[in-house]
Amino acid sequence: MADHDHAIVVEGLEKRYGKHRALDGLDLVVPRGTVRGVLGPNGAGKTTSVRVLATLLRADGGRARVAGFDVATHPDEVRYRIGLLGQHAAVDEELSGFQNLEMFGRLYHLGAGRARRRAGELLERFGLAETGKKAIKQYSGGMRRRLDLAAGLIMRPQVLFLDEPTTGLDPRGRREVWNAVRSLVGDGTTVLLTTQYLEEADQLADRITVVDHGRAIAEGTADELKSTIGGDRIDVVLHHADDLPAAASVLGMAARADGVETDEDALRVSAPVADRVAALTETVRALAAAGIEARDIALRRPTLDEVFLHLTGARPDEEGSRAEKEATPAGAAAGERGVRNEGEAAE
Repeated sequence: MADHDHAIVVEGLEKRYGKHRALDGLDLVVPRGTVRGVLGPNGAGKTTSVRVLATLLRADGGRARVAGFDVATHPDEVRYRIGLLGQHAAVDEELSGFQNLEMFGRLYHLGAGRARRRAGELLERFGLAETGKKAIKQYSGGMRRRLDLAAGLIMRPQVLFLDEPTTGLDPRGRREVWNAVRSLVGDGTTVLLTTQYLEEADQLADRITVVDHGRAIAEGTADELKSTIGGDRIDVVLHHADDLPAAASVLGMAARADGVETDEDALRVSAPVADRVAALTETVRALAAAGIEARDIALRRPTLDEVFLHLTGARPDEEGSRAEKEATPAGAAAGERGVRNEGEAAE
């Protein structure tokens, strides 16, 4: 595809904080109208890359274009075309949902009438019309995040950056935000999503980029990434830890697999299989013959969690997985609130 077919083009992006390289030659290409998931351990460069692309930070090297404009030479053009939802809601607790959206509309110079109309449209779209007159302090976590997402869409951005948008939400709240994101993409918005919830990337992303130490180390669809560590697997969960060694030996022979993995905490042995049905049948027979009682036996595909561990050697939610966390420059948090869209209100 030509450059104009891409909403985001990043080539060799670099950002340093002293001796620490938050971005070390990051490459990323995101086609228009798609969702790109960006996964990585803490300190991998996810938030730093979003801040550079949203013009909140200036890169030390490389090139980045968003919505067709260079983020370094045409930051105002970029801001006019983007929205940003950070990790924390940026709404006024004392105001109602409608008043918050109307206020954002006025700040973006929509004018009183257009701001009110846009606020009403967004409340309806995000399922908040019935609660629009209530103060934000009465909203649930999922409702707050949906309102924050609505506020980021006042100007109908071409590209929306979601930096860990569902952090701290319960499963129901996360699904409410996921449904809202799907609706946006259906209307043609391009979404760059950083997340530590692997299920979130699996649910939303058309393609996933895994970053570590400031570089992209893998890219593909969820299925493509899962296939890098093999196909189907068979899991056997036991009742007793003493049975783990024998069960691993039995599973290795029954499944004709070399790489049998043992999880002592979960009382589980696991192995890759080629013929899933034959392997399952043989495993059940072999365990019974060996007198090993299984609590559960299941066939499954590899998970994104296993892909993540395989590629980075760290869990996505592992605090302290890096000696140095991503630095937060002074004023960046305030900048996030101000960059939802800084363009004129010509819709």
